[in-house]
Formats: sequence, C-alpha cells, structure tokens
Amino acid sequence: MPRLLLATSNPGKIREYRALLDGLGYEMTTLAEEAITKIVTESRNSYEQNARLKAVTYAELSQLLTLADDSGLEVDALKGEPGIKSARFAGKAATDADRVSFLLARLNGIPWERRTARFKCVIAIATPEGQCEICRGECRGMIALEARGRNGFGYDPLFLLPETGKTMAELPLKTKNQVSHRARASQKALRILQRLQV
Repeated sequence: MPRLLLATSNPGKIREYRALLDGLGYEMTTLAEEAITKIVTESRNSYEQNARLKAVTYAELSQLLTLADDSGLEVDALKGEPGIKSARFAGKAATDADRVSFLLARLNGIPWERRTARFKCVIAIATPEGQCEICRGECRGMIALEARGRNGFGYDPLFLLPETGKTMAELPLKTKNQVSHRARASQKALRILQRLQV
C-alpha cells in the first residue's frame, strides 16, 4: 500500500484528513510517526506559497508523497483579516480559545449583517522528486456573536453556516467534512491522489 505523509502537527487537521481520505488506498502517516521534528515556518505571502513550501520540503525530507495545507479565516469587516495569519492572530503562543476571544473582541459592535466571512484552504500535494499540485476550497458563512459548540478546532465555534443555523463546532465531524473548506479542497485532492497511485 502506498504511503501518504500528512504534513501537519495539528491534531484537528490530522483527524479530519484521516476521515476525508479514508478508503483511498493509502497508508497515512504523520510527522510525529515519522519522527520528523523539522518545523517549516509559514513565512510566505499566500496560502498557496505556504502549502507548497511545506509539502515540497517534507516530501524531500521524508521521501514520501506528502500532503500539506495552509488555511485561514477571512472576515470582511476586518478587511480579510486574520487571513494567512489566522494561527498567529492573537499571538504566537495563543490557544484556540485565545484566538476566538480575540476575534470576538475585534468584532465588538459590528452588526450581524456585516459579520460575513469565509474559510479558505489550499492543499499542496508533493512528490519526493519535487512535483507539486495545488487544490483550493472555500466555505462562506458568518461570525457568530458568541462561541458555540465543542467539536472542531480553531475558529470553528465562531463560524456559523446560515443554511444550518449552526457553527462548525456544533456539527458532527461527518457533516463538517461534507461542507468545510478543507472538505472542498480535499475532494479535488482525492482525484490527484488517485491518479498518483497508478
């Protein structure tokens, strides 16, 4: 069975990708399982550049087909922030709860109709030889007035899907994995991974 390295140390992302790519015919492994300790800093200026950097670097290092992503939340009332700085928006050592609180504080007083936002995800799939393909996914929603739900991670407790009336963190993983930005990018990634299996 071919092996696929999930190049992230985020346990929430690992859990979601294992579910999204289940049944594809790859043995999925992680940086921790491969004892890879090198940290690739997301230092580029776009999701695509960051995802590509991580995928290519870890594929060369591990000599495995590698999937990496960069994703973020873009809030219209904040002119697209936090964007590619989503993980560092509330400071480098911030927890998910810190980020949620910080974003709510930044949006204090912003009326409901102006709380539109989108989650974006860019997946890069790289071979050990340096070839790299890119997939994109996007999910539109609103920023809730308060955190709701215990599922998911990151900004999920604030990202409300108007069609469901629920935040991402209130959805079961199976439902989230049908509608999220990561799910939409993964649907495209599946086709690439199937092709690379041959």
